[in-house]
Parts: sequence; structure tokens; C-alpha cells
Amino acid sequence: MSTADGSTATTGQDPDQERGLARWAQRSAAWTERWFPDAYVFALAGVVLVSVAALVNGSSPQTVAGTFGDGFWDLTAFTLQMAMVVLTGYVVASSPPVARLIARIALVPSTPRGAVAFVALLSCLVSMLNWGLSLVFSGLLARAIARRGDLRADYRALGAAAYMGLGAVWALGLSSSAAQLQATPESLPPELLAITGVLDFGSTILTWQSLVLAAVLIVLTVAVAYASAPRGGAVRTAQEMGIDLDDTVERPDGPSRPGEYLEHSRVLPALIGLLALGWLVLQLATLPVLSVLSNLNGYLLVFLVLGLVLHGTPRGFLDATAKAVPTTAGVLVQFPLYAAMAAVLTRAEGRGGVTVSEHLADLFTGLGSGGAFAVVIALYTALLGLLVPSGGGKWLVEAPYVMQSATDVGMNLGWTVQIYNAAEALPNLVNPFFMLPLLAVLGLRARHLVGFTFLQFVFHLPVVLLGLWLLGMTFEFVPPVQP
Repeated sequence: MSTADGSTATTGQDPDQERGLARWAQRSAAWTERWFPDAYVFALAGVVLVSVAALVNGSSPQTVAGTFGDGFWDLTAFTLQMAMVVLTGYVVASSPPVARLIARIALVPSTPRGAVAFVALLSCLVSMLNWGLSLVFSGLLARAIARRGDLRADYRALGAAAYMGLGAVWALGLSSSAAQLQATPESLPPELLAITGVLDFGSTILTWQSLVLAAVLIVLTVAVAYASAPRGGAVRTAQEMGIDLDDTVERPDGPSRPGEYLEHSRVLPALIGLLALGWLVLQLATLPVLSVLSNLNGYLLVFLVLGLVLHGTPRGFLDATAKAVPTTAGVLVQFPLYAAMAAVLTRAEGRGGVTVSEHLADLFTGLGSGGAFAVVIALYTALLGLLVPSGGGKWLVEAPYVMQSATDVGMNLGWTVQIYNAAEALPNLVNPFFMLPLLAVLGLRARHLVGFTFLQFVFHLPVVLLGLWLLGMTFEFVPPVQP
């Protein structure tokens, strides 16, 4: 049996003794982990590919280079916002009150397979609120259940279940990068804003069609998690895998000198919390609820202050933040490349003054409207997401030509965002990039989880495509609304 660090143990059951699809998926994941480069390399390659496409389209080298540099920092504000989505979720999940809540919740399931299904359900539900919170909360819940001496649950299956929020429905929830971007005009590049206008949550993630699709996927996820959980001799517990489950956190000592008293005081966090609560009440009293929910800056303000209040003191909050910062690295270094890609696609004019984005729009427009358009866009999004794992950044690469095509064929623009969102989650089930924060919490490697997550992918793919096709037929085209 392989342990978390790749060594061999003598207890439990070797993963090669798994049968059927799970065994094949684990071997495939091991191959991917060995041969696939980091996701940042794919982002670099994407810039090169788009630049070559612009040159082939007739753009001059000077135009391509100039557009690359001019667009590189177009997403500075959005990059910070997406990094804060991850950071705030981590800080809230690691706070003492939430940690105590997790310990109580871990006592709810009564059977090993039920525990796996339970983790999958909560992971999905929490991800509808915040995908960063879901990763950390679910990972800590999986560890808490694994510590129970009366429940012999498979730790790999628990870990995969903890990932299901990000692998199944996160992009259909409030932290959807694409939906938040489309609802925040100051974060939209001018070229995209001119095509789509502003789309608030009422036309994207809070439509009844989107909520129905999310509910179906959650039920499917929980059912597959339950059915695929190992039993009997196939179970591998955390102890058998050599995982240290001690989650004892060293709380900061009291002040040792006068300058530290305020660092350990609960007064300032409480006052800031009251200010934030007053702001939220004022917003809800003076603006439409959907407008408040759609405001990304307000969303992050509430989560950041909530983390401060839950940690109790500035010192505790800062210590948690220091641990959360490394999980934002991928967002910070990749999003500028996505901005450059989007700029080259939409601004580097070639022969006849036509950009690569416009050529792609013509290609997708030729597919026609209705179900065929939805399915092809979904498959394209999923494939691109396998190579370029990023919800918000990749939307900025796709959106100019996808949304222009949707307008040309009369596809509802809000539902087009949801086509992207539903398909965007699919590659997360087989690409380990977004597993990294969770793996750090669990003490596992990607190959331990992908066998289970790939099985979810097999079931999710046809359901997502069919759902997008059928539900998309209930929409009417609505012209873009400019801010």
C-alpha cells in the first residue's frame, strides 16, 4: 500500500487491487501527475499559441507584442478580487468557531459510506456560497471524520468527496468568477462590456434553470460518492496511509509587552464587524437584493470582516491570513497571462482589420442556435479548462467570441454564462490543479483522489450536456443592457 509520500506500507489493500473504472482512473492520474507540467506552463503556452494565431491572422509582430504588453495588467483589480475569494474562504474556515462546528458535524454520519456521501453533500452546498471556503471546510471535515475511532471510512474517498464542491457545482454558486465578473462593470474589459453589457445574478446563477441544474448535479454527486466508496478490505484509513490527523492549532500567547495589547484585543474586530454589518444592512435597505449579492467587492468585504470577527483578535486573524496567502499564488501569477491572451485575441487586428476573436465568433455562430450551440460551447469550455484551469481568467479569454456568437445566434447571454459555468467545473474532476489547497489540508497526493473524481466525471459529463441543452430551450434572447 502506498502512503501519502509515495512509500509502501504493509497494512490495508494495494490500490492496484481496485477494480473497474476506479483502478483505471488512479493509474491515469498517476501518469498525469508524472508527465503533465504545472498549470502555469499551460498559461504560458496559451499566450504563445494566441500570439502565433494573431500572426497567422496577419497581425504584425509589433502589434502582437504591443498588445501583449498593453493588456498584461488589464485584470489587476480582478486578480486581487479572485485571490481574495480564496484567502477569505480559507480564513473563515480555519477560525476557531468554524473548527468547533466542524468537530460537531463530523459526529453526524453513522456509517462509512454515509460519511463519504455526507462530506460530498456539504462540500457542494458550501461551495455554492464560496469555493475557497468549501475546499478548506470540507477538507477539515474529512479529517475530523477520519479521526473517529468508531467509523472505518476510506480516507481517499472522504478526500475526493471534500473536493466535490469545486468539482461539481462551485461555478453555479455565488463565487462563480464568470458570473461575478459579468455583474461588476468596473472589472469588465471595455471590449467585453460592449458585447454583453452588465449581467446581474438574476440573469445567471439565480435563474431557476441554473438552480435546477445545480440541484440535479448535487444529488448525482452524492449518489456516486456513496456508491463508489470502498468497503471491507478495500478501505484505506488515514492511519493506514500514514497520515497525521493531529489538527491542534497553537493559539497565540497573550501580550508580553504594551505594544501587543491591541493585537490580542477583541474590541477592534468587534467594532469593525459592527461597521461591516451596518454597511450590509444599509445596502440591503437601499439597493435591490440581487444587486447587493452581485457586487463582488461587497461580497469580499463581508467575508474578510467575518474572518476577522470569527478569529476574535487581530493577531489570530493575521496568523490565519499568513497561512492562507500561499494558496493564492496560482491566481496571482496566472491571471496577468490570461489578460494578455484576451488582449491579443480581441485587439490585435490582422488582415482586413479582423481579430482572432472575430474569426472564432464567426466559427461558433455557424453552429446555429439552441442545443447544438450549448453543447459545443460546453465541450469546448471543458476541453480548454483541462489545459488552462482557471474559472475567471479563462472566461476573459473565451467571453469575447463566445458571447458575440451567442448574440449572433440569439442565445440568451445569461444562460451562455451558465453554459460556461457548468462546463467549467467538469475538468476540475480530472485536473489536479485546484486540488492543491485541499491536498495540503488532507496530507494526500492527487493520485489518491482522481480515481474517485474521474468516476464522477463519467457521470457528470452527459448530465451536464443534456441539462444545458434542455434547460437552454426555456430561455428567450434578451439584448445586452449597458451600464
